[in-house]
Amino acid sequence: MNPFAARNLRTAVLVLVVTGLLILALGGYFSPLFRGSSNPLEAVQAWLSSRFMAIYEFVTVPRDVASLRQRNAELEIQVAGLQTQVIELQQKISEAEVLYSLLDFARERPENRYVAAAVIGRDPNPFMQYIFIDHGSDYGLRHGMPVVTQQGLVGRIDAVTSSAARVQLITDPAMHVNVRLKSSKAEAVLMGSVSREIFLDLLPRDVVVDTGEVVLTSGLGGNYPENLFVGQVAAVKNVEGGLFKSVAVQPVVDFASLKSVLVITSFQPIDIAPLEPTPSP
Repeated sequence: MNPFAARNLRTAVLVLVVTGLLILALGGYFSPLFRGSSNPLEAVQAWLSSRFMAIYEFVTVPRDVASLRQRNAELEIQVAGLQTQVIELQQKISEAEVLYSLLDFARERPENRYVAAAVIGRDPNPFMQYIFIDHGSDYGLRHGMPVVTQQGLVGRIDAVTSSAARVQLITDPAMHVNVRLKSSKAEAVLMGSVSREIFLDLLPRDVVVDTGEVVLTSGLGGNYPENLFVGQVAAVKNVEGGLFKSVAVQPVVDFASLKSVLVITSFQPIDIAPLEPTPSP
């Protein structure tokens, strides 16, 4: 066989072999062989990948943790700042609500003139009930002027300086306020006590008093305008053998949380002390 024929024969055989292999491959006959040969490579690749990720996390995680801690600290500072702002806003809203309530009270009683003042202190003496406000004679405040809130009667101005004043509360043991019961029209004297409770004195025994009865100022004695809300009857007790009832009163004003008050500057108390008879020796 000449060399040319031999070369053509080899070429033809090679073409047939390649064609057969392609046909077998396309038919899927080599898939098991390829899967078997690739499994070891895939296992090695997975092992190398897991080792790489472990090393990467070992190197980068400490830095990430430090970054997260720093970010967490920054967020805690921001949260604390926001909480402070929320508290401040709540306080301002509360103060605004009180001021609006005082303004509404003044609008409902246009016959009087008022000066609004903030409570700046309390008398530490447990046997005396006084508060201090931040307005004084420079704002027209004078001794004896009634002090109220949108709820009702607080007390009266007891002492004044140019820029501040002391207010005697109706819970003070030395306080006496002429009052009347709204329903029965019966008159009595409201008195304070060391325990900060208030009660009615000189209320006749035969007067019918119900729990919840509204107590208002009567205007007698010239120390307070009439019809200021004082409180409600909390309990009634008949003292055996006595001429008067023992009546406890629940004040409408929350004296523990007083922040702002109104002073009725148009009311001038009348001093009737010189007209009162002096006891004979």
